[in-house]
Amino acid sequence: MSDEEKIERVRSIRAELGHPVIDAEGHYVEYAPALASFLAEEGIGDVFTLYADASCGTGTLGVERLAPDQRDQGQAVRGPWWAIPAESALDIATAMVPGLLYERMEAIGLDYAIMYGSAGLVFPHVRDEKHRRGACRALNRYAAEIFGPYADRLTPAAVVPLHSPEEGIEALEHAVLELGLKTVLIPSFVERAVPGDRGHPHRVWFDGYGIDGIHDYDPFWRRVVELGVSLAAHSSTMGIGFRRSPTNYAFNHIGHFAASGEALAKSLVMGGVTRRFPALRIALLEGGVHWAVGLLGDLIAHWEKRNIEAVRRYDPSRIDTARVASLLEQYGPTLTARGGVAIGVAAGAFAQAGPFDDFEAMRVRSAEEIVDLFVPSLAFGCEADDPLSSLAFDRSRVPEGRPLRALFSSDIGHWDVPDMLEVLVEAHENVEKGWMSRDDFRDFVFGNAARFYSEANPRFFAGTVVEQAVVRELARGPA
Repeated sequence: MSDEEKIERVRSIRAELGHPVIDAEGHYVEYAPALASFLAEEGIGDVFTLYADASCGTGTLGVERLAPDQRDQGQAVRGPWWAIPAESALDIATAMVPGLLYERMEAIGLDYAIMYGSAGLVFPHVRDEKHRRGACRALNRYAAEIFGPYADRLTPAAVVPLHSPEEGIEALEHAVLELGLKTVLIPSFVERAVPGDRGHPHRVWFDGYGIDGIHDYDPFWRRVVELGVSLAAHSSTMGIGFRRSPTNYAFNHIGHFAASGEALAKSLVMGGVTRRFPALRIALLEGGVHWAVGLLGDLIAHWEKRNIEAVRRYDPSRIDTARVASLLEQYGPTLTARGGVAIGVAAGAFAQAGPFDDFEAMRVRSAEEIVDLFVPSLAFGCEADDPLSSLAFDRSRVPEGRPLRALFSSDIGHWDVPDMLEVLVEAHENVEKGWMSRDDFRDFVFGNAARFYSEANPRFFAGTVVEQAVVRELARGPA
């Protein structure tokens, strides 16, 4: 199919919609020579060293150049390779140059887009504090400068490192108050060295800000709400857990954004962050929404069976050891012949300490309250070709019948999108295949994003081409 035919297909879809399309996550690819000048102004001259110092999650830089024995025993992880759509010079340039993307928005089928830097996935995870802060600051200055003339259709997300709340607040205030950026990407986690093991790069643990963290991040969340900023996160987990292949990028890549999204969402909800800061809005990007439906269901199921009252039914002291012994003697002579009848010993193996209230910070009394802590605060970026995006809208299957906030996220600029002209067409297949209703699709590509960003900042869309459409959408009431 020619480009002209693809564009006509996009136009035919747009003609049926009657509402704008908001892309909640496109990617720009930094033009390296220009970015290098911003980095140099922050005192960073060796860009290769900067990338190599990123914590695990992105793979091992230059893994293909390592000797075989250096790739064994978990010493190296295959990360991204051939990661841009190389067949289209137009798409490559579009990902680099905001002015060209601005010109092509109508052809691609987009009215407005939030754009995330590619280096932004790496810079918040740089281990060296000075370089981490400087690199994020440089990228934010770069983004503010190159996207500034196109603010009615494009807005770049700032990148804020979060190894401590103080670090986060400083970067946040610079990005918002000085550079004028209005949405922020944070790392999904902070990799921290196990005390006493700093010489072993893989002896680390992952801090998700809400559960078991070493800092109180409430000052950061509070400042985010005060400044009217929406957050996003989608850190890589390649090299973490089971995603440690030294040879296979696809093996490491599949599901890795969903893994970091689940960890962050679970930490924030169970850590009480969404209860203490109900106005906080966080989008968990590029992992789809299917895992979020499962996570919400699991939170409810675990709470129902293990809340501080219900968990007492598992108290080993409640075991009727005499009755169990009698049944063992009657039905398990083979077992008792070998081990005798020692139910007290067997029961003691499960005693340990307790009870503990795993849900104390959530302070909930019903499944509905759990949903209230989850659904309004969190949104989920779904790529155009994700066949499970529709699950967010299936009221017969989502917990308590409350649709989740799935956001259309094109991911233009990365290999996931070999042709920018196909993203809206792929997303619309949800309607054509009967997986989404037209109203669901409206929420997916417009309504959910309009509400999500406006709830954090009522003037988020002021001065944009979608401003009046957003005003009308919000007047329609909640989805």
